[in-house]
Amino acid sequence: MQEQNLDLKKLRTRLKRHMEEAVPDARIDYCLTCGMCVSGCPASGIEDMDPRKFLRLLALGQDEALLKTDWIYSCTMCQRCEYACPMKINVGRFVYELRGMRPRDERPRNLQRSCDLQRESNSTGIPNEDFVWVVNDVLEEVIQEEPEWADLKAPMDKKGAEFYLNQNAKEPTVEPEEMVPLWKILHAAGADWTYSSKWWDGANYCLFTGDAEDWEKTVRNQAETVDALGVRYYINTE
Repeated sequence: MQEQNLDLKKLRTRLKRHMEEAVPDARIDYCLTCGMCVSGCPASGIEDMDPRKFLRLLALGQDEALLKTDWIYSCTMCQRCEYACPMKINVGRFVYELRGMRPRDERPRNLQRSCDLQRESNSTGIPNEDFVWVVNDVLEEVIQEEPEWADLKAPMDKKGAEFYLNQNAKEPTVEPEEMVPLWKILHAAGADWTYSSKWWDGANYCLFTGDAEDWEKTVRNQAETVDALGVRYYINTE
């Protein structure tokens, strides 16, 4: 969704209509107020909000309250609400739409910053050459300290590998040893895999900002990298 300035008075009668147009089978008016969605929601009670209250505000046209609540960033969009709901209403999908309607400068600062960094390279902003160096350095250390893993590999930019592995950017940045267990599993399984030296970050913070354009760009960068390497399967560690 493109960035827009919000005029609350104009949107007060439009938010429900927007959801019905944007979300297939929105079913807003199907809500029975039974509270089943609340029972399984990890964000219930935060910011004095829960899925049932959220949905009633939406159904009753309380747009200003919904556009201002920060509860949308406590919601994990896990879809437990939809799973529990007898009418299969997916509140998480409405939350996603609301996040995208928030002006960029009013979104959580760290979340938006991570998304902006990822659009350029990765969510921590470390240079790609640093990622390559860390992988090789950690691999060398394992081989030296654990002789039983002397033939362990952490391939980089291997064309035609069967599996592509992405990586949570925080691990090579602050917890590089956390990368090793998965390398060992893949090695023990005899998997033919590779990293890429670019667009290797497995997280997608742009999903959580609610900005479809940013989200699509992040996914496309990764998909095009996998295709360029000629890899058949994409392992998303996130």
